[in-house]
Amino acid sequence: MSITAERKTALITEYATKKGDTGSPEVQVAILSERINNLTEHFKTHGKDHHSRRGLLKLVQTRRSLLDYVKRVDEPRYKKLIESLGIRR
Repeated sequence: MSITAERKTALITEYATKKGDTGSPEVQVAILSERINNLTEHFKTHGKDHHSRRGLLKLVQTRRSLLDYVKRVDEPRYKKLIESLGIRR
């Protein structure tokens, strides 16, 4: 359910806005999206795992808040981000 360290560093290098960037909204949204996708796959086989479903809803809420922030600050950056991650809105 969690992402590997290699995958996390790959996401950080792909979505970083500058060298050494690990906390920008783009990086955070990319990591959250990866975790959400992993949990979605988990629920295909474990449909009654309600404890993890609660965590999934929290992740989705956090990602939504970060996306709202990026949209408020810089809309072209937001559109580029959701397009690259494949998030529909």
